[in-house]
Amino acid sequence: MSNWLLPESLADILPAEARRIEELRRKLLDLYRTYGFELVMPPLVEYLESLQAVSGTKLNLRTNKLVDQLSGRTMGVRADMTPQVARVDAHLLNREGVTRLCYCGPVLHARPTGLMADRELLQIGAEVFGCAGVEADIEIIRLALASVAAAGVQGARLDLNFPGIGQTLINQDPALVPYSAEIFDLLSTKDMPGIQELGSRVEGCNPAVIEHLLVLTGLYGEVDATLAAARKKLPALPEIVAALNGLEVLVAALPGQALAMDLADMAGSYGYHTGAVFSVYAPGWHDALVRGGRYDGVGKVYGRSRPATGFSLDLRKLSGGLTPATATQAIRAPWGLDEALLEAISVLRESGQIVIQMFPDQAPTQDEFIFDRELVCEADQWHLRAISA
Repeated sequence: MSNWLLPESLADILPAEARRIEELRRKLLDLYRTYGFELVMPPLVEYLESLQAVSGTKLNLRTNKLVDQLSGRTMGVRADMTPQVARVDAHLLNREGVTRLCYCGPVLHARPTGLMADRELLQIGAEVFGCAGVEADIEIIRLALASVAAAGVQGARLDLNFPGIGQTLINQDPALVPYSAEIFDLLSTKDMPGIQELGSRVEGCNPAVIEHLLVLTGLYGEVDATLAAARKKLPALPEIVAALNGLEVLVAALPGQALAMDLADMAGSYGYHTGAVFSVYAPGWHDALVRGGRYDGVGKVYGRSRPATGFSLDLRKLSGGLTPATATQAIRAPWGLDEALLEAISVLRESGQIVIQMFPDQAPTQDEFIFDRELVCEADQWHLRAISA
């Protein structure tokens, strides 16, 4: 095997693309700061007990494990930064009232989440802690949409859901509760035969609950029609009525935004969401660009239960669906240690210009740059001259 081959579903990012990813990172973090979000930087690895404190979720299956040679304890490489940020809010900051935090860093999945997915992501996101009201959900959704708009994404569509509706239906039948994860997978794939088979397989399950789960698989599409059908076809349980009311409030707060709803889509959650969840899709990407939602109480395992809502996205995936990165215009300068030349180069670089000094015998081209100007010396003065095509 060649020494330069990488493990499956891992990839190098080459110069032009790496530059654009970094530019996106800076642009989005600056955007979040204008909303009042403070940047935090959790570590890449933690003791496994901390990373997997939110137990029983798909997140745990995606966590890579290693042994800490200092303590002998098992550590994990984070697969998602959201629980880490919840830990920071609950245990380290320990503030009263609302806290807005943002973050950006690599995460690693033990296995790819799909056929075209990478195992290493550059996750960026924003979280609001301490606000139980819908106002925080509205702000987070608006910021998520502003994020993809700032990246130049066209035609973004917002999908809304409330996984708690499906869980409420399951909870009506104690015989089905142990099968919640399997049912969520069946709902997400709209596998009606699979749900029917489960109903016949689970001894003593309630046929009415199975029927309502089958109804849930068809509740997707245009928002108003989906909400109306849900109110008509689902049982008027308090949890379901409250969920549908909350979704209506979110829809009303986003006039003019392309919206859809899929009340059976449970795939967008790691298992810790407690309220409305959302995904942002756009032409050119095969999967959701952004996923987010409400996850009240996650901080309890870190010492303090707090209302929370947020979103995250993978900058590498976001960049990969944009128009291919282009070469950057630059200034070509000759090699030399002349003080006047170095001063001219320094002034240009301080103004934000890219100036490349060409080494002796170096070819007058540079892969990532297009030389459109050059520094030349005339009458003992250095000045810029356009390079003709």
